[in-house]
Amino acid sequence: MQTRNSKALLEIMKVLFKPHPWHGISLGDDAPEAVTCYIEIVPTDTVKYEIEKTTGYLKVDRPQRFSNASPCLYGLLPQTLCGSRVAAFASARTSRPGIRGDQDPLDVCVFSERPITHGDLLLEAVPIGGLRMLDNNEADEKILAVLKGDALYGHIQDISEFPDSLVQRLSHYFLTYKQLPGIAPHACEITHVYGRDEAHHVIRESKADYDESFGDIVGLIGELLTPASINGD
Repeated sequence: MQTRNSKALLEIMKVLFKPHPWHGISLGDDAPEAVTCYIEIVPTDTVKYEIEKTTGYLKVDRPQRFSNASPCLYGLLPQTLCGSRVAAFASARTSRPGIRGDQDPLDVCVFSERPITHGDLLLEAVPIGGLRMLDNNEADEKILAVLKGDALYGHIQDISEFPDSLVQRLSHYFLTYKQLPGIAPHACEITHVYGRDEAHHVIRESKADYDESFGDIVGLIGELLTPASINGD
């Protein structure tokens, strides 16, 4: 049980230390209907950025050598993981045994009418569907979402209401952005485009995978905030 002192210490830590974008930020009280998203890449980026898992800082993964630009905001869902449950669901939906989770946070693609010019930020979005992507037989799900309250896309609730041309453009981006001339094509495919209900299920499974893998972090924080730990006993 947290004491008054431990609760005060927790509040001070929130002010003094920046939370880790993957582990230290909540997925959101209304998840999976509305989710917190950490954005790594925006459509104008010519460099691929991604979170550095140990420190939580945004790092340069690689410069984009060719004209592959993300058609939307791209990032991750905090406190999610493409683990065994997500992989098992992908196997069931594709009837392919042996699919593994990629052990990364769940990716999210957010569409907005407004230009957002840089990453390393948080926003709230509404999931409307997803792409079931397999990368070297690893589940690498892409949740499609719209910025909450967006003037153009904010009313959309399901992928069936979304322009098919944008889904095709996004699919093409993911299927080609790793390809290099003169090198054999990357073993990557999109098996399904699915709607809101299935996206919600994938998010729930990824949250369960995260809790199974990293739930001890919450327990450790609880132990550190016990009166004995605070008093040095």
